[in-house]
Amino acid sequence: MKFSRKALGIPYAVFLVLFVIAPLLVLFYFAFTNSSGEFTVNNLLGFFTDPNTLGTLCYSFAIAFVTTVVCLLLAYPTAYFLATSGFSNKGAMIMIFVMPMWINFSLRITALKEILSIIEGNLAFYPFLNSVIGMTYDFLPFMILPIYNTISKLDPSLTEAARDLGATDWNAFLKVTLPLSVPGIISGISMVFLPSMTNYVVLDMLYNSTYIMGSLIGSYFAAYNWHGGSMIALILLGIICLFTLVTDGMTDEDQTGRGGALL
Repeated sequence: MKFSRKALGIPYAVFLVLFVIAPLLVLFYFAFTNSSGEFTVNNLLGFFTDPNTLGTLCYSFAIAFVTTVVCLLLAYPTAYFLATSGFSNKGAMIMIFVMPMWINFSLRITALKEILSIIEGNLAFYPFLNSVIGMTYDFLPFMILPIYNTISKLDPSLTEAARDLGATDWNAFLKVTLPLSVPGIISGISMVFLPSMTNYVVLDMLYNSTYIMGSLIGSYFAAYNWHGGSMIALILLGIICLFTLVTDGMTDEDQTGRGGALL
């Protein structure tokens, strides 16, 4: 019995409607209505006029930005070393970085909290630092893997040609390897920056009393303010979509530029 493409797409279409479109419609409804069910834009205006909300957004951006930079600084040399090294079994080396992700998230953060408490003493004194450490510990593999995959697929003859033309190893890296690995870098940034803005569990488990966007949304819904929480979630969704479009555009431009340069 053969199924047409349309028939095979029915399960996906049902899943898309029930778990993507329908929740978004509910989100839009609560974001642009008040407690009486009437249409209003006060929730949107309240987001941009409330200093606490804007402060939380800026704090979330700061944590996400610093976490992404730290992850990139740690991940790129690691991924480059693994991709260009002469190890016979590179998959085993990558598995070492992936294996911690198999352990329960709560157990990993609890273990990290115990280590930090020994080093720092009172964790409450270093909320921003602890947040960055926890986020980096949690998301570092998501930065390593895309960069490693990109570098490992590069043609070694390109760097050899650069050296044959008189480039030093450092210049060959800057002019060839680094530009060609930009898609992996952008992919890693997207996988680290966006979740870092909302992963409030790390902050809560490290005795951090500060808020990021995820914890702010949770506090609104915990107080049964579905309208304000839905608007914040909707704005955050728009920021994520905008960030994704920008990074995709950067990847397309980089691929076009590389193609022209190689020609």
